[in-house]
Amino acid sequence: MKKYLFIAVTVIILAVVSYFAFVYYVPYSEGVRSGELIKISHKGVVMKTWEGELSQGITGAQIFKFSVSSKRKDVIDKLKEYQGAYVKLNYEERYTTFSWWGDTKYFITEVKLEKSPHFNN
Repeated sequence: MKKYLFIAVTVIILAVVSYFAFVYYVPYSEGVRSGELIKISHKGVVMKTWEGELSQGITGAQIFKFSVSSKRKDVIDKLKEYQGAYVKLNYEERYTTFSWWGDTKYFITEVKLEKSPHFNN
């Protein structure tokens, strides 16, 4: 009986660890989006996460919501600096997320300042 209980507990633990490892290390997709950075905030009561929004059109209908890993201090600093500017964001889309990671499945990996196509300077 103890042998079967040990095997069952081991299988459950391996399944949970495998699920978390898959979600953490395997991105669903990777991409690039450009637009005006309209929001970056550190929000939450118990688990603080970095969240932002990128406007991809003239109207407010095309908003790309994203999260930033707290480990990415360089990305967070650039997002704060480029607030209100036209930027290009590289991101990874995850299969799912957890509340301590962020609100969205899109996680920013790199930020670059871009010239806006709406203004000819």
